[in-house]
This record gives sequence, C-alpha cells and structure tokens, in this order.
Amino acid sequence: MVKVFVVYDTKYGNTRLVAEKIAEGMREVDGIETAISDVEEVDLEKVADCDAILIGSPNHWGGPSRTIRKFIDKLGKLDLKAKWVAVFDTYIKEDFEKAVKKMEKRIHEKVPNLKLTASGLSIRIGGMKGPIVEGELPKCKDFGKKVAAQLKSG
Repeated sequence: MVKVFVVYDTKYGNTRLVAEKIAEGMREVDGIETAISDVEEVDLEKVADCDAILIGSPNHWGGPSRTIRKFIDKLGKLDLKAKWVAVFDTYIKEDFEKAVKKMEKRIHEKVPNLKLTASGLSIRIGGMKGPIVEGELPKCKDFGKKVAAQLKSG
C-alpha cells in the first residue's frame, strides 16, 4: 500500500476543493491510501510516515502562501519516509504555475531528498473568492490518478 498525504492551504475553499478532487482521483487507483489535511491542522508525524506528499497553495502575490512556505521548511527538518512529492496551486488570470514553480524550487532547496513525481498542477479560479473555472475540476481527478499510477509503478 502506497501512503500519500495531501496538504493544502486555502482561504476561500478553492484550494481545498482541488485537494479533495486530487485525493478522489488517487483513490481510484488500487493500492493507494490517502490522507488529507489543511496545513493549519496537519500532523507532521503522519506526513513523515507517508511515501509521497502532495502540497497545494493558492497563489499569493506570485507565489505560495507563507503558511505553505513554512510547512515546506518544516519538512526539511523531519526524518521523512517520503521519497516523492508533487505540488498544485490555484490562480487568477495570468498567474499560471507561479506558485507551483516556487514551491518546486523551495522543496528542491529545503528537502532535496524528495523527488518530483509529476509536474505541478495549476487550476484557474474565476476571482479572488472563486469559483473554480468550469472545466478545471476534472483536471484535478486526472492529476490524482496520474500521480497515483506513477507512485505504484515506482
């Protein structure tokens, strides 16, 4: 059984919905066990015991939220079982993949033993409070299935 922990930060619920849809897609692949948590309530011991970590953040001023940046920093201080990581963000207008790229860079610097299992996912929302733009949510489930299949194949 491959254990995956999905951690997200959210202000208006959009990034939480993306995280839930990703986890839903992952659960469709046999042999994948998922846990999901808001970064404010995450149990670091449970995260440390997983095979893979997915991290999601809304795009805040061209990058991930401060809470997610601090979470990534904490991962670097843990004795992680995890070998794999993937990231996702929500964005408005032209901020496509900005938070994703900065999270990937920070993970590479702070937790270099984690390897990316997939390129990050960027999901567009219609405004500061949402909603998620039509046609974007199916991408989340597909991303979850893709990541889960890659984790299963090693």
